[in-house]
This record gives sequence, C-alpha cells and structure tokens, in this order.
Amino acid sequence: MKYIPFILFTVATNAAAQLMLKQGMMSLGPLSFTGETLIARIFQILFNPWVFAGLATFAISMASHLFVLSKVELSFAYPFLSLAYVVVAVIAYFVFREDINSWRIAGIAFICVGTVLIAQSGRGPADAPAPLDAAHANTAQIGSPT
Repeated sequence: MKYIPFILFTVATNAAAQLMLKQGMMSLGPLSFTGETLIARIFQILFNPWVFAGLATFAISMASHLFVLSKVELSFAYPFLSLAYVVVAVIAYFVFREDINSWRIAGIAFICVGTVLIAQSGRGPADAPAPLDAAHANTAQIGSPT
C-alpha cells in the first residue's frame, strides 16, 4: 500500500513525542500542585524544552495522521498507531531502563501480529478493485475469464 510510509511516519512521530514528554517530565521531577503554584507549574511544564518539543512533535504527528485519514480508511490506518507502543516500550527499555517483562513482550507480539494482519488487508480507497463498467458487467460471468 502506497500510504504505509506516511502511516509509519505518523507512528514514529507519535512515539518520539511520547519519549520527549517522558524526558521532559523526568527532568522536572515529581510534580506537586498547590493553589498558589498551579499557574507557574503549568508554564514550567509547557516551556520545558523536552515537553515543548514533544508537544510540537505531536502536532506534526497529528498533521501526518490527518493526511493519512484523507487517503485511507480509518479502520485501516488507526490500528497502526498501536505500533507506537511497541517503539516506545523498546526505546524506553534502553533509554529509561524501564522494565519489559514477559507480559509486555506477549502484548507487543500480539500488537505486531495484529498490525501485520491489518496491513495485509490493505483495502484503502486506492487499493480497492475498480468497479466494472456497465457494458462489461453484463457480459461478465462468475468463473469465466474476462
């Protein structure tokens, strides 16, 4: 399918945004809010360079996803976003030293298998078979070559 690269770009930018947001929140440390510090804390979060970059990357991801949605069926494109979890889990394991236990590995495997099955369906509008024209439809018979 010709839109898979765009879908994978959406997945990659979505995953990158998550990783940037995590880095930003780790650099801020544990959060606590009080009535007096709420507004200041929100600005501190939003203008943290990692958080800001993550939010900007989410905007790019969303623009890419909107482009994809204009080209393929939602039921085809949306499940691919689950691959962002796979990417995030693997990178978080190496970068943030997060745990990947056997249950997570099994879940990642199911996500990958499911995404492959959906990719095999490949039925966006561009991939749908062309309808027969009226003259040809009258002469076509099931099982006979056309």
